[in-house]
Formats: sequence, C-alpha cells, structure tokens
Amino acid sequence: MDFILEAMLQLAIIVAAAKLAGELAIRLGQPSVLGKLLAGVLVGPAVLGWVESSHWVEVFAEIGVLLLMFLAGMETDLKMLNENRTSSLAVATGGILFPLLGGYAVGLSFGLDSAHAIFLGLLLSATSVSISVQTFRELGKLGGREATTVLGAAIADDILVVIGLAVVLGLLASGGVSLATVIGLMAAFTVVVVLMVWKGIPFLLRQSARLSVTEPVLSAAIVIVLLMAFAAEYSGMAGIIGSFAAGLAVSRTEFKEKVERGVERIAYPVFVPVFFVSIGLHVSFEGLAEQWLELIVLSVLAVLTKLIGAGLGARLTGFNRKSSLIIGSGMVSRGEVALIIASLGLGNGLVPLDLYTTVILVVVFTTLAAPPMLKWTLREPKGAVERT
Repeated sequence: MDFILEAMLQLAIIVAAAKLAGELAIRLGQPSVLGKLLAGVLVGPAVLGWVESSHWVEVFAEIGVLLLMFLAGMETDLKMLNENRTSSLAVATGGILFPLLGGYAVGLSFGLDSAHAIFLGLLLSATSVSISVQTFRELGKLGGREATTVLGAAIADDILVVIGLAVVLGLLASGGVSLATVIGLMAAFTVVVVLMVWKGIPFLLRQSARLSVTEPVLSAAIVIVLLMAFAAEYSGMAGIIGSFAAGLAVSRTEFKEKVERGVERIAYPVFVPVFFVSIGLHVSFEGLAEQWLELIVLSVLAVLTKLIGAGLGARLTGFNRKSSLIIGSGMVSRGEVALIIASLGLGNGLVPLDLYTTVILVVVFTTLAAPPMLKWTLREPKGAVERT
C-alpha cells in the first residue's frame, strides 16, 4: 500500500509540475516542452528530491514516448517522407560521422583508451527525435519538409547506431552481440513493417470496428502500437520506430481522425508529461566539481557536431541555409536513446564510472537545448506575418 500511495503522490507532482512549467515556458516565449523537461530537474534528485526515477516512472515514460511518436506518424505525409529519403540518409550520415569522430578525439584527449573513446563517440552519435517532434508539433511545423526529413533521418540514425553498437559490443565487450543476428532481425522487422503498414494494420482496424465493445478501434490501435514497439525493440531498434510506423499505417485509413483524438486524450494528460519529466530525473550534480571541464567540452561538442554534421547533410541535398539549421537543430536532442546507450555502456565497462554522471548531464543538456534552438531557427522574419 505504501508503494501505491507514494506512486499516486509522485504522479500528481509530475503532472502538476509539467503542466505549470510548460505554461511558464510558453509565457516566456519558449516551447512548453522546455518547461516540462526543466520540471524534471526541479522535482527530481538534483534539486527538490520529491520524485526519483523508478520502474513505474520508466514504464509510464516509455508509453508516453511511444504514443507521442504514434501521433507523429499519423501527422507525417508518407509520400513526402519517401521523397526526402536521400536527404534523410545524408542528414543521418553527417549527424553520426561528426559526433563519432569528435567524441573519439575528445575521449582520447581526456585520457580514455580507444575502446572507451569509440563508445563515447557512438553515444554522442545517437539522436532522440521525440523532443523535436513535440516542438515541431507545438509550433505547427510537424507536417513540413524539414520535420519530415528529421523524422526520416532519426530512423536511419537509429539503425546505423544500433549496428555500430553491435559491432562495438561484439569486439570490445564480453558477451557481445552478433552483427549478423542484429542485421537479420532488422531485416525481418523491416519486412513486418512494410506488410503491416501496407495491409495488416488497416485490415485489423476495419475488423475491430465491427465489435460492439466500447472504443474498439482505439483499443485496437493501442494494442498495435505496443506490439509494433515490442517488435522493434526485439529486433534491436528503438520502440519509437515501431510506434511511428504504426502511426503511418493508421494515417492511411478512414479511422485516422478518430484514433488521433482518442490517443491525444490518453497521452497528453498523463503519459507524455511523465516522459518529459523523466528525462530531468536522471540529472545529478554529484561529483560535478571534478568534471566541470569535461561537461562543458562534451556539451559544446555534442551540440555543434550534430548541428554541423546533420545541417551539412541537409545543405548538400538541396536545403537552403535556414532549413539546414532547422534540420541540424532537430537532430541535436539525444534524449532517452542516449540514456539507454549510456546505461548499456556502464554495464559493459565501456563508460568509466567517474565519467558516467557527466555523460548523463550532457545527454540532458542536449535534450534541453533542442527546443529553444528549434524555436529560434523556425522563427519568422520580422514583417513576414503582415505580408500577403
């Protein structure tokens, strides 16, 4: 009973803090997601200590990010996503190479051996698009070409980083993962995604509509999201790829608007706020006094290498300077993907214990930096509103 009461109180604190901080951020001219992320730092162990990361928080947060990416998939134009596949791949490639090489070089300068330096570069190469998705959505730009390219690039980024992670763990860590197994599972998952988006999910939704129970289509959609996310995780990729694919499939059906309204009513009151706040709960300032230089160097490196690498990929494939900056900014957030990789690296001895807190703070900093960067790059020139 104590656990249930504590969870109830913490959930109330999380939701209230997220909404109030989000409102404050809007009044200060920033996306509400920035306030929600900072709310996690405020109520978490770093400041007030009212809420700590726990199993139930992580479960709620995972459901929140899955539903967020499912909604993003429903709002994404599949045709535009396909048309921008070359740009997305170029953005992903630049957004991986620059952080990987930069992280490796800086890691060596910090005195790390080659194995630890390679893993540091790989960790900095990760991208979590969920924060950028919400920012694009709040600013009414989610359906634009830049946002679509960022979504496609994030998917390619995740695939390439997972393959790189398999190679690193296979070569450097005990009990490594077979690269052939990883590629085989990814290939199988890709086949499943194509079949489900093309025929499977539309068929399942039509069949569920025949049921007499309450909200059968919405319930079927939630089941599909969770199963697609499970399949993605099982294949070695992030669950958000599976939920995003499910959203793309639902967007091609006559149930799109009904499912979208229903999922929004489920996601935004509870699950999405928990996800945003959970990022801040990982912040701890313990031992920071001895690692402040590393924190500054890695934070600047993390932002600039993604911004320049991804932006260069966009520029080389036809985007103008402003759009390239938008795309580069959209790729800066490392979010939950890098947190998972950092934890995996710590468990396999590839992230030094004395550097782990610093790495976590860098991940959170890049996640906090993405919303205002996008807000600034997406701003309209003065007088643009008045033009007709």
